[in-house]
Amino acid sequence: MYRFFVLPENIDETAGMIRIEGEDVNHIRSALRMRPGEEVLLCTGRQDDPVDYLCRIVSFSEGEVSAKIAEKRRSAAELSSRLYLFQGLPKADKLESIIQKSVELGVYEIIPTVMSRCIVKLDEKKAAKKTARWNAIALSAAKQSKRGIIPSVKKPFSFRDALDAASGLDHVIVPYEDARGILHTKEVFSSLKPGEDAGIFIGPEGGFSEREIDELKGIGAETVTLGHRILRTETAGPAILSMLMLQLESD
Repeated sequence: MYRFFVLPENIDETAGMIRIEGEDVNHIRSALRMRPGEEVLLCTGRQDDPVDYLCRIVSFSEGEVSAKIAEKRRSAAELSSRLYLFQGLPKADKLESIIQKSVELGVYEIIPTVMSRCIVKLDEKKAAKKTARWNAIALSAAKQSKRGIIPSVKKPFSFRDALDAASGLDHVIVPYEDARGILHTKEVFSSLKPGEDAGIFIGPEGGFSEREIDELKGIGAETVTLGHRILRTETAGPAILSMLMLQLESD
């Protein structure tokens, strides 16, 4: 079943109808060749509104598709916990792949973070342009993976701002080469219960500095190992999200 995101103001629960507008109209009509009576899943994509509307297409008009609400339910695509990925700003276009895979794996929010060993430097103008592109990638990945929300990608945070944002979370997890063995990692992961939120810090290509690790431990972060292999920065985030998804996924 195809999923589309709609504006909240286009949902009329009293009348039991939803309007689909924008570029999705042509996609539904011309590319998918859908017809009245066919079912679609609609949602707002808002992070505070993970609700799916099972709908049947009623009619087409110029620039609009009308659909009747058959059922309203909480999105089954969303994890019970919110996972925040604090990704050390990587080189080139690596972050684009990280965003795509992380959205598919259930991340709630992605916070690119400037760390001491980051090579990339973005001024305000470049950061704004990059952030718009990153969010477009998140939207596309959310559509493809049938997410109930569109995870947001923030403008790059300083490391201090990232620490402040993570300090209020239930868990903070940091893959680090000097961490204890895999049994400790399993214990940390299993301690994350449904409904508890977690921040995941991933270092850039050069890894974390010792000072950054000390500051992370200062807010209660747990360092973990991801095994005997050294993972690239673009691999580590999706790897840990996969492990946590298995821990949190419900039937």
